[in-house]
Order: sequence, then C-alpha cells, then structure tokens
Amino acid sequence: MERTAAAARSWWRSRSRLRRIALVLLAIAGILVTPVFAATVFLWLEDAGTPPPDARTRGHDALWLGHAWVDGRKSDADIAQLGTLLSGTGIKDLYVHTGPLGNDGALSPDLYPQAGWFVEAVHRMLPGIRVQAWLGDVLAPEFDGLNTDDPATRDHVVSTSAQVLDLGFDGIHFDFEPVRSGSSGYIAILDRVRAVAADRRGLVSVSAPVIDPLPGTHSVGLVLFDHGKWWPQAYFAEVARRVDQIADMSYDTAVPSRMLYAGYVAQQTGLALQVTPPGTDLLIGLPAFWADDLGHHGGAETVAAAIRGVRPGLGRTARDRRAFGVALYVDFAATEQDWADYRRDWS
Repeated sequence: MERTAAAARSWWRSRSRLRRIALVLLAIAGILVTPVFAATVFLWLEDAGTPPPDARTRGHDALWLGHAWVDGRKSDADIAQLGTLLSGTGIKDLYVHTGPLGNDGALSPDLYPQAGWFVEAVHRMLPGIRVQAWLGDVLAPEFDGLNTDDPATRDHVVSTSAQVLDLGFDGIHFDFEPVRSGSSGYIAILDRVRAVAADRRGLVSVSAPVIDPLPGTHSVGLVLFDHGKWWPQAYFAEVARRVDQIADMSYDTAVPSRMLYAGYVAQQTGLALQVTPPGTDLLIGLPAFWADDLGHHGGAETVAAAIRGVRPGLGRTARDRRAFGVALYVDFAATEQDWADYRRDWS
C-alpha cells in the first residue's frame, strides 16, 4: 500500500504544473457530469416504452381560466365558444381566476363583478361542468405577500372562501406560491375551508408544487435558493388528504428536451399517484403556454411531451385509477396545437 502511494506521489510530481491543473479540472468535471448523466439516463428510461392504450382521460380533467371571465370582458357568446372547445374532451372543472387575494387574505368584490353571471351561465349552457373560484397570492417569507402563519390572515382567507362560494361557485381552487414543505398554516387553512365548503356542498382543490425528484430536493432548494419549489411525498400526501382535488404543477422544470421532460413528468405522475388517496382527484398540470427562459424551455415543455409522460406514469403505477386527470394551464395562452395534442393523445 505504501509503495503504491509513493508511486502515485512520484507520478503526480513528475507531471507539469499545467498538466496537474488540467487533471484536477478533469476530475472535477467528472464529478459534476456523472450525476447529470445519471439523471439523463434515468429520465430517458422513464420515457421509454409504449403506454397502455387505456391510459387516457377518465373524465376528471380541468382547465385554468383567466380573469377576463369574471370582470366583464366576456359574454354568452364566449361561453358558447368555450363549450365548443370543451366538447368531446374529459374536462369537468374550470378554475376561473377570481382573485388575487390581498396580502391580508381579503378579496374585494370589485375584482369579480361578473362572477355570479359566469357561474350561472356555465351551469345553464354547459351542463355537467363545474366552476371553481381560483384564488391565490404569493407567500411570505419568500415574498412580501400573504402569511399563512398569521391567524388573522387565515380568518380572512376562510371568510373570503365563504364569500365567493355564496355566489354559486362549485368549489375553491387555491394557488398559493410558494408553500414551503411542512407549513402548518397552510394545512390549517385547508382544514377550515374544507369545512366551510362542505357546509355548502362545495369542493376544495389546490395547485401543488412538484414532488422531490430526489429525496431531500426541497431542503437543498431552500438552502441554496431560499425557494420552496418542491415538496416531499409525505407533505404532498398530507395536503392531498385534505382536499377533493390536487393538481401537480409539473412544469417550469428547466429540463432542456422534450424526451427528458416527458420522463420527468412520468416520474412526477408515479410519485404523486403513490401517495394521493383514492378519494382525491389527482391532476397533472399541462403547460399550455409559451415561455423560454432559464426555468422553462418552451420547445421542451409542451402539452404533447407532458401527456407522453403522464400516460406511462399512470399505466405503470395505477392503471385502473379513475380519480385522475390532467389540467391545462391556461386558456388565454393555449394554442390550437395545444388543444389538438390534448385531444389526440389524451381525450
């Protein structure tokens, strides 16, 4: 052993300074590239294979709608066109943007003057479609936003939920970002709003961050970036037990290719299916919008690629599950191609 170590030291010293630096850099590169290569292979394998033909809509899909539907910019003619768009699909729920909430959890009625009209018109013109009030805000401590740990703020969120449910909405859809893993204030809001909704025979649904692709990713994200983008499976399960629907926002992943993004979505679908109770609808978000930046590569994160991941993820993990669907984000950005891909590959 000592002879081997001495020989290694002698060999090292015989190299020029430039060669030693190059070898060190090469070793560092190898250390950095190895996990990236391993992750690439893993996602490629997740995307491999042919999904079962019955891994398609169960009639529990959803669509996020913009604020124009409740502020007076839309008419009965627009709802008729929306009905044509939804015809023949599995979309059952519409999450219409009714907020945003104030940082204190309150909501001014001035923001949604036509909400009652919209709910009534959908129920009249599109029977079988449910309308949920999409409410949200950015959260403290990462932003100067709503603080779920403040009891008075939670009281306002609960009273706001009752306020919009009394307009005839079929449910409340929360999109608070970013909810950090383990947040007890968020859980308290869900428990209280669930009770308020149950009194009115309403639903509670939430948009949820993606699950840790590797154990502990959420902790690394907080330490390095002070950002709560991921949840561990355990917290995802804790939230899923408290709602009627949970939508995994499986986009803004920074994944650079369609193949790898499909593999990422397949993994997310499997992880979420493993811990979502049978009585809770699990929906996987589809990126029906365009962005091209560090966190979202528009050429990679497409509706077609996402569905290509959803189908094997469902087929491998819970092929017979009925309480499952996809959710398109968002109506005003979705293209004809997005809708064509959704219809061809999922409906």
